[in-house]
Amino acid sequence: MEAASRRDLVDEPRTKTMRAAVQKGFGPAHEVIEVTEVEIPALEPDRVLVEVAAASLNALDFHFMTGTPRIARLDLGLRVPKRAIPGADVAGTVVAVGEDVTDLRAGDEVFGDVGEGGFAEYAAPRAAVLAPKPTQLSLEEASTLGVAALTALQGLRDWGGLQPDQRVLINGGSGGVGTFAIQIAKALGASHVTAVCSTGKVDTAYAIGADRVIDYTKDDFTKIGERFDLFFDNAGSKSLGQTRAMTTPEGSVVMVTGKKGGWIRPVDRLIGGTIRSRFWTQRFVSKTARADRSDLLVLKEMVESGLVKPVMDRRFRLDEAADALAYQSEGHARGKSVVIP
Repeated sequence: MEAASRRDLVDEPRTKTMRAAVQKGFGPAHEVIEVTEVEIPALEPDRVLVEVAAASLNALDFHFMTGTPRIARLDLGLRVPKRAIPGADVAGTVVAVGEDVTDLRAGDEVFGDVGEGGFAEYAAPRAAVLAPKPTQLSLEEASTLGVAALTALQGLRDWGGLQPDQRVLINGGSGGVGTFAIQIAKALGASHVTAVCSTGKVDTAYAIGADRVIDYTKDDFTKIGERFDLFFDNAGSKSLGQTRAMTTPEGSVVMVTGKKGGWIRPVDRLIGGTIRSRFWTQRFVSKTARADRSDLLVLKEMVESGLVKPVMDRRFRLDEAADALAYQSEGHARGKSVVIP
């Protein structure tokens, strides 16, 4: 059946508007986020219209919302945010397909990293950034398998070059990226995973597969006297020198983030590590996860094989979008939180 004729069978929205959380400027959540009526996004040839069941929160939402570090406003928008509707990850049901889309149809339950527009009743992402929902997950759970899970998968497998039987340290093992990183490291064959997190999240880290968990509020993990083949730095809480000292001479450091700042942090740390790795034997690398259907399918397979399961934190209604973003900004999430239209 051709895409155009499939579209004729779609029960498209009866109205032209939808409710969405709109970002009016840069700043704290309760000052810049407003839930209001906007037009349903137009359906372009390579896109699909998805009725959103849930959209998950990510650390990147803080940077998009506050426009920090300020150097990033060259890309985010100088005064007005280019991304009007927050929410990079969604899961939901396809209700309409563009004329060039041949691999999705109305009624398909999908998930993916759509970049923006998730905190709304409908989103219109490119079909190429969506994949079928894992069978045993709810749509709420599936909405978490976007930016955070892709960052963990690509960071460990591609940027860090994780090999079977290697030892991995995950600094920041309790949030969205960290909880996926623990599980994905084991799924990729790591022989030992040490996770670093705070007191209230130690049990969670053990429950999802960490071999050892260090409570950074009680112990300085840089003093355990061990080196790791891969240091997955999801916190940036230690100096580059301390990080290097915990990595084997030929090991890799994957820098996901660093301490937040006004003008340039954490970009300075990420750039600094990359420059210094030219003079050190350890390899320091920092990249941004790419939205990729093939990797979404890898995650789907890991979930369906029982190797990965989202750790769910809080659920917010769309009317509570500002509360959700404020909570995410605190940096104390246990796993993933979602916004439900």
